[in-house]
Amino acid sequence: MREFAYGSAESVEQAVAMLDGDPDAMFLGGGTNLVDLMRLGVATPGRLVDISRLPATVEQNEDGALRIGAAVRNSDLAADPRVRRGYPVLSEALLAGASGQLRNLATSGGNLLQRTRCLYFQDVTKPCNKREPGSGCPAREGLHRDLAVLGHSEACIATHPSDMAVALTALDAHVVVTGPAGPGRIPMDEFHRLPGDDPTRDTVLRHGDLITAIELPAPSELSRNSGYRKARDRASFAFAIGSVATAITVVDGTVTDVRVVLGAVAHKPWRARVAEQAIIGGPASAHAFEAALDLELSAAQPFPDNAFKVPLVRNLAVGQLCRLAGVEMSVGSVGAGTDGAGR
Repeated sequence: MREFAYGSAESVEQAVAMLDGDPDAMFLGGGTNLVDLMRLGVATPGRLVDISRLPATVEQNEDGALRIGAAVRNSDLAADPRVRRGYPVLSEALLAGASGQLRNLATSGGNLLQRTRCLYFQDVTKPCNKREPGSGCPAREGLHRDLAVLGHSEACIATHPSDMAVALTALDAHVVVTGPAGPGRIPMDEFHRLPGDDPTRDTVLRHGDLITAIELPAPSELSRNSGYRKARDRASFAFAIGSVATAITVVDGTVTDVRVVLGAVAHKPWRARVAEQAIIGGPASAHAFEAALDLELSAAQPFPDNAFKVPLVRNLAVGQLCRLAGVEMSVGSVGAGTDGAGR
């Protein structure tokens, strides 16, 4: 790890000012991802601005909306009674991530800024367009089991590793930021970006922009009837090979609203809008859910070693929707505990 300067900010304004005009400076929250990347030589900031002392509160507005400070620890957020009651998908997603020790350290804002866990990105001896533009993407022909099947490009097939981001996308959350250009508010579904020709940028943030909070709409019937399911290679401390955040509202057997967001299949949480549109207004049935997910995943372009992800996330999503809607899965669907779905 190369030498770097260090400073600590006592306010949002001070933090933004300390980064302004310094292209080699970076914010440091819990450091659970950034410090690892620094050890590997992937991230080489000349200066770190410690923001871990900024306020870490969860506040409920008069209209019921929840404002989560960016410095709130993942473990505290997962255990918050308002989150567990009003947004169970978020609590479940947080508890599915990393380990208890890391959740005690990781911050909510930092969780959204995790970099990919692609082996080529993390190995500075290998080419990687995300790390060195124009150097190539060896994952396409190499080790790609854990990588993208949707939304990838010739330049990059990496996936975003956050569980929390998948849940927040299903909840129509907004990310609140402050930067040199002033304050801003970004819909969660627009916060992360697909790789396109420039995979170096994971989010739409500009240098110096600081996440200050995450805002959730007031709890609703939809957000309360929500859940998260994650398939992984071992029971804990493992990143998803496929995940899904779902929420659904059913009235007299008809789906009136639904959210389906897939994780570990793209460069960002994948909002399954095609599937949602096919489900809304139709019957709450396994057959309808299966048809909708098949329609959504018809756009998938898997590689030889990760083609299993397509049926995996399809069955995870169908199973979750059936559970939340109170209907039985069809005989043709793969149930929990198969292909890693129950792990």
